[in-house]
This record gives sequence, structure tokens and C-alpha cells, in this order.
Amino acid sequence: MQYREIVAVTGLGGLFQLLASKQDGAIVRSLEDKSTRFVSSRVHNFTPLESIEVFTTGDNVNLAAVFQAMLDKEAKFPLADAKADNQTVKAYFKNVFPEFDEDRVYVSDMKKMVKWYAILKTNDLLKFEEETEEVEAAEETAAPVEEAKPKAKAKKEAAAEEAPAEEKAAPKKKAPAKKAAAADAEGEEKKPKVAAKKKKTEE
Repeated sequence: MQYREIVAVTGLGGLFQLLASKQDGAIVRSLEDKSTRFVSSRVHNFTPLESIEVFTTGDNVNLAAVFQAMLDKEAKFPLADAKADNQTVKAYFKNVFPEFDEDRVYVSDMKKMVKWYAILKTNDLLKFEEETEEVEAAEETAAPVEEAKPKAKAKKEAAAEEAPAEEKAAPKKKAPAKKAAAADAEGEEKKPKVAAKKKKTEE
């Protein structure tokens, strides 16, 4: 199980591992009680955690960046309680991630992030750097395969260029037949002249 497999499901608390996608929903496993269930897409929406961005005073950041900051500063600023009062939760995030845009990031969102962080930590899923390295390694190994494709296209183009040359050469074989036909036609034209001479001699 990896961080990129984790989704949030509207209407359902907690986080889930996406096991399989179907046309009308998905099969997910709860990270809290480990129960597996089918969730209909007609009733619920699925949001991968890796696709969630958070508003800041500058550019938006991925949710993983917030979790990483919480992890890095956990020794100095222990994780707040998701059920704590609003001021306590706000104070916690000002310490661990002061770049939050307070006008657009609500306290309810902050409490949700605290709860999600606790679930991810329990399941040992706070390993964002390792997953990034794995993705980069997979892309590097796939690169040589992509480079080989143009060579195959070059062979097809070369074969296509040779084919018309063979087709053009074919009509040359028909030329002798045309000459023979022309010769026969000339022979037929000459015959009446011979016959005419014979008639004169008979007279």
C-alpha cells in the first residue's frame, strides 16, 4: 500500500485504499478498521490525496507538502487533537505551516488534515520522498523504449518509399506487348497494298 493509492470519499469519514475501479463505483478498504466495501459513484465522489492542493499566501501546494511539514516539525510541535477548539488548531498550523491562506483554508479543513495525518502515520504512509524516487526511476527505465519507436517508423517509411519504385517498374514489362500490337497493326495496313499490286498484274 502506498500514498498514491489513498483516496477520500465524500460522505464517508476517514481514508481508504483504492483496490479496484468499476464503471459504477470502486472497491475500497478503510485504513481505520480494514473493512472492504463497494462504494457507488452515483452517491459518492472519490478524491486521491495526491491530487489535493492547499491554498497558501503564495502558490498552491500539494497536500503532501503540508503533511511533510507536519512530520518534520512534529518533535517541536506535537500533533493537535482533531477535536480541539478552533483557536488551538489554528495555532498549531501557524507553527507547522504558516503559509496557509487563512481566508480560504477553513478550520474544518485543518481538522480534517490533522485526522488524515494521524491515519497515514498509523499506516506508515508518510513516505512521500521514497514514492517520488520510485516514480522517477520508473520513468527513466521507460525512456529507452520510447526512443526505439522512431526507428520502427523509419523502417516503415523506407519500405513505403521502395514500394512505389517497384510499382513504377512493372509497367515497363507491358511495353513489348504494345510494340507487338503496333507491329501487327502495321502488318495489317501493309496487306491491302500487296493485294492491290496482284490485281494490277492480273489485269
